[in-house]
Order: sequence, then structure tokens, then C-alpha cells
Amino acid sequence: MSETSTPPTTDSDPIADAESALDSAEASLAALAAGEPVDDRVRAGLELLGDVELDVSIELGRTSMLVEDVLKLRDGSVVELDKLAGDPVDVFVNGRRVARGEVLVLNDNFCIRVSEVLDELPQRAAGSAVEARERRAGDGGEG
Repeated sequence: MSETSTPPTTDSDPIADAESALDSAEASLAALAAGEPVDDRVRAGLELLGDVELDVSIELGRTSMLVEDVLKLRDGSVVELDKLAGDPVDVFVNGRRVARGEVLVLNDNFCIRVSEVLDELPQRAAGSAVEARERRAGDGGEG
């Protein structure tokens, strides 16, 4: 008699597994941000992300301009921003504001000295995950 192998069945839900992993990562990031110790396994998992490239940008200020004024811009034009010299600048990572700092000049290059890491970062990340779960639940669990 020939035996046929059947693939093992599992009751594991990939979405639930991913959500559980996300919850664990969010808790670990919140603990790191709060200066609390995390276990070595979590730290090793986070270290795997060490070589992931992120887009970091610094915002000196903002302004609104009419199209006709933008078209008049030339070399030497001055655009006034909504911040004063010496005001802290915003540091964005992948479009999300994560810190504030002051502009410095070091060896003829601009740089930023971070003066404040925003406390709201872990809560916003957790809120995003919760909102994503709620959207999926509202769509009948698909996603």
C-alpha cells in the first residue's frame, strides 16, 4: 500500500501572528524609548534592523507662496520662513517627526544637535497598529 503524505495542518492565523509580533515589537520599542531594559532576544531582533536605510530630513521652517511668487524666484531670492533664527528645527524620519534640535556648523557642514526626542513616538506607532487592525476588522477581516 502506498502512503500519501498530507501537509501538516496548523491552526495558526498569519494575520494574528503578525499582529502579535507587531504588538511585541511595539512594546519593546516603548521599553527602549523609556530607558527600560529589554531581554537579549528582543534586542537581537531589533539589531537585525540596524542596516535598514531610513529617510531623515530636517525642516528649518515653512511658508506659503502664490504660484506667481514662486515663478519669480531667482538666484539670490530670499524666502522668509515661519521660524526665527535660533528656534529648534524638526527632525523627521520617513516623514514622521521624531525629534527637535539646533542647527550647528561643523567643519563647514551643517549638522543638528538633537535636543529633544519626542515622547509621543511609541504611542503613535501603537495607535497606527490599532487603527490598521480596526480597519481590517471593519472590512470583514481581510487585509
